[in-house]
Amino acid sequence: MTELQRLDAHHAAALLRFERDNRAYFARSVPDRGDDYFAGFAARHAELLAEQAASRHHFHVLVDDEGTVLARFNLVDVTDGGAELGFRVAERASGRGVAKDGVRRTCELARDEYGLRRLIASATLENAGSLAVLRGTGFAPVGEVLLDGRPGLRHVRELTDVA
Repeated sequence: MTELQRLDAHHAAALLRFERDNRAYFARSVPDRGDDYFAGFAARHAELLAEQAASRHHFHVLVDDEGTVLARFNLVDVTDGGAELGFRVAERASGRGVAKDGVRRTCELARDEYGLRRLIASATLENAGSLAVLRGTGFAPVGEVLLDGRPGLRHVRELTDVA
């Protein structure tokens, strides 16, 4: 059984383990966070929680029964009824519908809990899995973008009909 939880201070160790264990896997399709992210993780985690408390962002982790982080789903840069969605799924959980289910659940939270009306999400062209998740959860491509120098597509999802 998995649970989508709002990021909290008690998630720090499990989230750091998730990021470290999957770093090479993530770097194949999304920009690497860099060594500074890991070296300053505790301070950065505290900053993110403060920004979340100010409703600038909404961070979530998908955890299993043991508290292991399987994925993260983030709503960042909340403004004017919208936010940008980002997500990462552990290599061991990929290909099992975790991302699609998590994105759906995050869209519901965005609309019902945070009052958002629109989400934007981007993925590199080489990240076929994320592109499929976005299209399978109602996001529509709206243009090309560069993500850390990699070509990608930006998508938009109106939250009036979350399903």
